[in-house]
Amino acid sequence: MQRFTKRVAPFGALALAIGLSTAAAPAALSANGQPGQTVEQANAQAGSQTYIVLYKANGVSGASLAAVRAAGGTVVQAYPQIGVAIVKSDRGGFDAALRAADSSIQGAASTAGFAVAVEDDNSGAAVAAIAPGTPAPGDDSLAALQWDMDQIQAPAARAINGGSTSVVVGDIDTGLDHTHPDLAPNVDFSRSVSCVGGVPNTDPAAWMDNNGHGTHTAGTIAAAKNGIGMVGVAPNVKIAGIKAGNDDGFFFPEAVVCAFMWAGTNGIQVTNNSYFADPWLFNCKNDPTQRAIWEAERRAIKFAQQNGTTVVASAGNQSDDLAHPTQDVTSPDNTTPVTRDITNACAVVPVEVPGVIGVSANGNKLIKSFYSSYGVGAVSVIAPGGDSILQQTAAAPNGRVLSAWPSAAPCARPVIDPSGATYCYLQGTSMAGPHVAGVAALVVSTGVSNPGTVASRINTTADTMDCPADMSVYAPFPATDNGAPQVCQGGSSYNGFNGHGQVNALRAVGG
Repeated sequence: MQRFTKRVAPFGALALAIGLSTAAAPAALSANGQPGQTVEQANAQAGSQTYIVLYKANGVSGASLAAVRAAGGTVVQAYPQIGVAIVKSDRGGFDAALRAADSSIQGAASTAGFAVAVEDDNSGAAVAAIAPGTPAPGDDSLAALQWDMDQIQAPAARAINGGSTSVVVGDIDTGLDHTHPDLAPNVDFSRSVSCVGGVPNTDPAAWMDNNGHGTHTAGTIAAAKNGIGMVGVAPNVKIAGIKAGNDDGFFFPEAVVCAFMWAGTNGIQVTNNSYFADPWLFNCKNDPTQRAIWEAERRAIKFAQQNGTTVVASAGNQSDDLAHPTQDVTSPDNTTPVTRDITNACAVVPVEVPGVIGVSANGNKLIKSFYSSYGVGAVSVIAPGGDSILQQTAAAPNGRVLSAWPSAAPCARPVIDPSGATYCYLQGTSMAGPHVAGVAALVVSTGVSNPGTVASRINTTADTMDCPADMSVYAPFPATDNGAPQVCQGGSSYNGFNGHGQVNALRAVGG
């Protein structure tokens, strides 16, 4: 088995490299007292070290910003709604100096190499009225290859409700290819953004996907019903690319915080998240540095949820039991990993952040994929992510999931539609999560807007699934991080492999 590593990919194909070549364009800083200064100018002035500064209470006061400057820092972005500031400084010991100067600080941590592979107020965008969803019956040219959609009854669901054009799904990923003919009709340019560097940049060149991972996940969510290629779970909804992965494939905390704050303040009803927080697969809340990063991301996710955003996240490709972590051999994945003992004080972001809908992956034989992580309490539902080893079938001959792909990006298993559009086969929990995000968008299109209610609808309409009868098939695939055999705990109504069951799009829309 080829081992998943975060340097290689978010929670997508086990061998999918993430290497982006489009950098974010300059953007004005918001809170450093120097109007019009660009990120590049700030970097030159303050060096390349970035810090997340966490305040004890919501709000970032003028006195706190002055303390940052006095300590030798430059504020790149401030989020007073959650008491977080993104700061740059080239001063040695800046974090200690800042904590000594400002008693309102709860924590300050350098984010060098800290990439993401997750009281607060309600000051975000007002919840807009949702136009009724409309049917999207019929198939496009590659429908025969979409075993994954048939498995969750997506075609039957969209024949009843294909989604509402007033619903926007934010795909927090490597951006998306807004020129792809199956995505172009549904791209929301006004709500797409690059958050690389921690500052929102809406230039389409900044959030363009040159890698493919984000385009693939976006296609599963919302590829248009337009006669070509494939059809997404919710083909009538809008899709916003929220680029949080940098050129090296790391999702830094400042980008993740920016992404969720963007979603919460721009009326984005659903986000899909197919990554984990680098360089620590497990972020340990009993470590001061990791705790500050965990808390900043948790606050940002909570802010988005409180402003009407349903958050869906993939469980990961480590075959790990997230409910019983004992060892981490993956981290830090930006340098040389070292073995460290961990406990349940350590968690994967964003899938283990409270209120997030966690998704494990299965294949066409309806058992958990050999690589998928799992865990009681971490997984809400299971969805098709593909399985090239245990679950090749007549409908899924290579076991993988097909979705949209940029024509310029390399793909090991491409499919070219007669129209000339490019698609690619991949496997991973990255492919499972977008199915659930698409179903969440359909649920929101029925008029259900509260994230907790959306999650409840998805859970209660899922097809219950027992633990596999033959667990011996997983014997060759022990957990990556502690070598433990895979164990499924729970009954048919809920268990660590399948959560509440396989997501069912038709039942979720009331069919």
